[in-house]
Amino acid sequence: MWRQLCDGAADGKLIAAAVLPTLAVAWVGARLARRLAAAAMRAIVGDTLAPTSPLVRGPLRLVGFGAFVLLFAVLIFPAFEVVGLEPRAGMHLRALADWALFRGLRILLILILAYALVRATGLVVSRFEHELNAGTTLDALERAKRARTLGSVVNKVATVLIVGIAALMTLHEFGVDIAPALTGAGIAGLAVGFGAQTLVRDVISGFFLILEDQVRVGDVAAINGTGGLVEAINLRTIVLRDAEGTVHVFPNGAIQTLANRSKDYSYYVIDLGISYREDPDRVARVLREISAGMQADPAFSPWILEPVEVMGIDAFGDWSIVLKMRIKTVPLKQWEVGREFRKRIRKRFEEENIEIPFPERVVTVREEKNPGETAAAGGG
Repeated sequence: MWRQLCDGAADGKLIAAAVLPTLAVAWVGARLARRLAAAAMRAIVGDTLAPTSPLVRGPLRLVGFGAFVLLFAVLIFPAFEVVGLEPRAGMHLRALADWALFRGLRILLILILAYALVRATGLVVSRFEHELNAGTTLDALERAKRARTLGSVVNKVATVLIVGIAALMTLHEFGVDIAPALTGAGIAGLAVGFGAQTLVRDVISGFFLILEDQVRVGDVAAINGTGGLVEAINLRTIVLRDAEGTVHVFPNGAIQTLANRSKDYSYYVIDLGISYREDPDRVARVLREISAGMQADPAFSPWILEPVEVMGIDAFGDWSIVLKMRIKTVPLKQWEVGREFRKRIRKRFEEENIEIPFPERVVTVREEKNPGETAAAGGG
């Protein structure tokens, strides 16, 4: 009886010596798996979800618990063999060593390569953003914003692809048949492709819209005939606000025409009517003097890029000659400069006695005499 008790106590010590280290290893592995899952979730989703959100904590706990159970189940029986026990079931130590030597090393290599590719993609994207962030001008800030948008998209797409491929390769090394998963993914992708054609078209159009820098936030543009100030550019939509304050939202894939009125520079065009009695050369000289005065004014000189360009007589009207001109300005300042230029034209023309014609109608009133007066005048 005492011998049996001693043998039972010895077996208990051996079991404890096997179970406790296995629990510790499984716990460390579960923590590592949870951290890797959290890092992958941050790379895919970004910072839109807080770490304390139930949508984040639930999946992470499930990953940690699954990793703990799996590691404990795989390692406990080899641990029994290490301490001298001979379990009749489970994975034996030699089989585990053979698996770790071949398949385990391949799985480790897959994980290392996947991590390296994700990090390399992040470094390339960061380098791309850093190159476009040079400078502090408004143009540099717009380039930086565009780079962040494109970099985020590229980083997320690359991370999803790399993690997905690495997961399938890892399952294959564990002996899981991934052919049904690939078939199911192909069918699901085909179904999503047919069902979300419009969404995919909008996203692809938005990506190239941002990549090609066709329009920026703050530009004045006309989209499909509707003009307004660009308030937001997203991968799926672009938002305009017109002069009345109405917000127009256009899916990027539905944009047929886009006219940017404030890209790089702008022109304010004036069709000025002058009298047929005026000398066009004299009027053009006065207009250039007005432009020079505006360029000398500190309130307007930063906005005017070039002197007024008088292009000459553009048309002969019913009561005036149309003189066409334009002023080159920085973006979004053409209207303010143009209004001031028109005001100075009005004042200067009054000083120079240059006539600005307006429509006139000449009415001739003919007085008819009555028949008696006409006969008397004829007899006399």
